[in-house]
Amino acid sequence: MSAPTNVTAAILVIGDEILSGRTKDKNIGYIAEYLGKIGIDLREARVVPDVEDEIVAALNALRARYDYVVTTGGIGPTHDDITADAVARAFGVGIGEDPRAIAIMLERYAPGDLTAARRRMARMPEGSELIDNPISRAPGFRIGNVFVLAGVPSVMQAMLDSAVKEMRTGAIMLVETVEAGFVPEGRYGDALGRIAEANAAVSIGSYPSFKDGRFNNQIVVRGKEAQAVAAAKAAVEAMLETIRGDGKPL
Repeated sequence: MSAPTNVTAAILVIGDEILSGRTKDKNIGYIAEYLGKIGIDLREARVVPDVEDEIVAALNALRARYDYVVTTGGIGPTHDDITADAVARAFGVGIGEDPRAIAIMLERYAPGDLTAARRRMARMPEGSELIDNPISRAPGFRIGNVFVLAGVPSVMQAMLDSAVKEMRTGAIMLVETVEAGFVPEGRYGDALGRIAEANAAVSIGSYPSFKDGRFNNQIVVRGKEAQAVAAAKAAVEAMLETIRGDGKPL
């Protein structure tokens, strides 16, 4: 049996407003879930300010490490929207107004309303392919393995629908959740570590929440091989049954 195909991605969120707390990011979780459902594993997410050097450094690091990078933010009409310039610099190419983007924007704006600020949204790095934006029409773009999307969540989501058509996909991550309930992590931490060590083909995590004045725990098994996931889940369930039946107080 061949090994499951792994396709990886990273997210680069760009914007001072995210780092200041003024705007709460709503894109990372959406993109992570969206990509996961089609077999692309999100491995990293970074947030950088509207500083060209920072964007270039982060982008070059991520695009060398992962199959795809999705950026959000910084492609609007104002002076602080510098993502396109930073991407062009990262790839070592020129940037200029793209007539394809202008034509698309003229579907929404009358020629006299296509101000200099709005025309900034038509500036693309040389060699880019456009990403459709059915909401506000100003397109995103793709260059190499980098997909540049808007920061506004509704616009980003619409662009992502178009962007993923150009991505290859891999095996979908299988996820099984075991309810540990009120069994404390301290009671099963050592045993869970041994199970994880014995089941290297999967990842196992313990996730507590607080409920009714007590910690309520879930153990999550993730993997791309169904038999490996099932075996690890069974081992976790057996371990919890042993603890619940040992007569010691929880």
